[in-house]
Amino acid sequence: MMETMLVPKQKSNQVEFPVADLIQERRSSRAYSSQFIEPEKINSLFEAARWAPSSMNEQPWVYIYATKDQPELWNKLLDTLHESNRLWAKEAPLLILSIARKTHLRNGVSNGAARYDVGAANAFLSIQATQLGLNVHQMGGYDRQKAIESFNLPETHEPVVIMAVGYAGDTENLSENLRLREAAPRERNTQEFFVMNKTF
Repeated sequence: MMETMLVPKQKSNQVEFPVADLIQERRSSRAYSSQFIEPEKINSLFEAARWAPSSMNEQPWVYIYATKDQPELWNKLLDTLHESNRLWAKEAPLLILSIARKTHLRNGVSNGAARYDVGAANAFLSIQATQLGLNVHQMGGYDRQKAIESFNLPETHEPVVIMAVGYAGDTENLSENLRLREAAPRERNTQEFFVMNKTF
């Protein structure tokens, strides 16, 4: 028997219960200023990721980053993106490839939580960016095989997402369809859709 697909009954653009201000303020904008990010702020982003929780404290995250004034490495990152992301990410002064180490350092056994833990580290990085007045847009739309080859990733590592980071720019510089997306309400499924106090 075919399973019934879950379809959200309701979305909301309102915060329905109290959450931290930084969570409310975080955005994934596509409009970036040309202003470069101060090196100490870049260090703070990775320091936040450093303190993320991970299974067995394995910390299976690795980051390759480049600023726009490092054109060779920055363009390697940009070139892995799908065209729809390159169109706007080319304005971001900082690009970051997040990578998961697939095996435990202590015994070489597969780490089933690696990608999950990298996601947690990326979330910490994004919240820290918000506190610093920066915007992070995470992208799954890129050529994974190209990333593996371009950055010589060993078999023990796999790419997760690429992030564009920078100060907010003018949305008028975006294409019309992206301007509309930027102006749309920031909606989320209500808790009734994803929180259960019962079995399926």
